[in-house]
Formats: sequence, structure tokens, C-alpha cells
Amino acid sequence: MTTNTVPQRQSKKNNFAPLIMDVAVPVGSYYLFKDGLGASTLMALGLSSVVPAVRTVGGLTRERQVNVLAALILFVNVVGLLLGFVAGDPRLMLAKESGVSSAIGIGILVSVALGKPMMTAGMKPWLVKGDAEREVAWARLQSGSPAFRRAERVFSSVWGVVLLAECVVRAVGAYTVPVDTMVWLGTVILIVAMVLAFAVSGALAAGPMEQMLTAEVKAQVSPALAVAAAE
Repeated sequence: MTTNTVPQRQSKKNNFAPLIMDVAVPVGSYYLFKDGLGASTLMALGLSSVVPAVRTVGGLTRERQVNVLAALILFVNVVGLLLGFVAGDPRLMLAKESGVSSAIGIGILVSVALGKPMMTAGMKPWLVKGDAEREVAWARLQSGSPAFRRAERVFSSVWGVVLLAECVVRAVGAYTVPVDTMVWLGTVILIVAMVLAFAVSGALAAGPMEQMLTAEVKAQVSPALAVAAAE
């Protein structure tokens, strides 16, 4: 039991590391600088862009490939900085929030088109659960199962479409609904969009992938049990 626990913990740590560095650190630092330390929005966006900028440049120089999550967060921050220079209108400030969702949604859909679904990085830890056998099963399915890869694309596609739809609804609301109402309604719209994305992507993709992983693990274990019984 102890022997298996360490690799499982290490696997889970490795799965979550990109999400922590590319998403949690820049987003968390933004709110830390803005709400915790009282920095301006522009200053908070600028400072929180440091880590994704370093990660993006590092990926290009070391591995000759783009760190998609880090690049997306950097892009969203840059968009926020540019909009911040012209956002004197409160309605434009509200619309800016929807612009962030659209940037993320477009980035996700582009990653699907490129064959590297971005949301896989966030889904995998929950399905693999730090289990070495499930990790192996994931790799086997990802390399040899068209249905599994299709489910990966569907999962990210659902999130991309929902975020774009949420962007449109909030942008329309920013210019048609009273500002005081839209301040809290925007949060409600975002929460509804997130719940919808979780439900639909779970039903269409994550659920079937969970079943495929479980079946693949059982398929791996059965031959091993047969050999052990023969011995």
C-alpha cells in the first residue's frame, strides 16, 4: 500500500502542476495585488502577467512549442490591459469582463482545432485520480482510441462554446440592462454558464471517458490475474 501511494501522489502532483502554474498563480496573484494589496487594475494585470509571460517564453525557447494555458492567460491579461486604457464608461468596464470569457472560449476552440484540447489538462486529474493504473489506461486510450480522443475534443468544445455564449449574453446585458443590475447579474450569468458547461461536458464527454478508463483498467488487470492464477 505504501509503495503505491508515493507514485500516485507524485502523479497527481504532476497532473495539477501545469494548472497551478499557468492558471492558479496568475489569477490568484491578480486578486492578491488588486484586492489584497490595493493595486490598480492595470498594475494587478501587469504584475500577474509575469509568470505566464515567463512560462510562454520559456516553452518557446526550451521546447520550441507554445505553452497554451500560459499563453492564453497572458493574452487575456494583455486584452484587459488594453481595454483598461480606454475603459472610462462603466458599461464598457462590464463588457470587458465578457471579453475575457470570449478570449478564453476562442482559445479553447482553437486548441480543439489544432488537435490539442486545452481543457484536457483540467479534466485529466479528476478522471485519473492519481492512480498509476488509470494513468497507464489514459495513455493507452489517448493513443489508440478514436472514441476517447473524440470525447476529449467534445469536452473542450462544450466549454469553448458555453464561454462564447456567456460572453455574448453578458456583452448584450452590459448595454441593455441597468448598470446596477448588471453588476450582480453578470456574476449570476457566469455561474449559470459554469454549471451548464460542467453538466453538458460531463454528460457528453467526461462520463463516457470515465467509463472507458474503468473498462481499460479492468482489461489490463484481467490478463495479469490470469497469469497469476496459472502460476
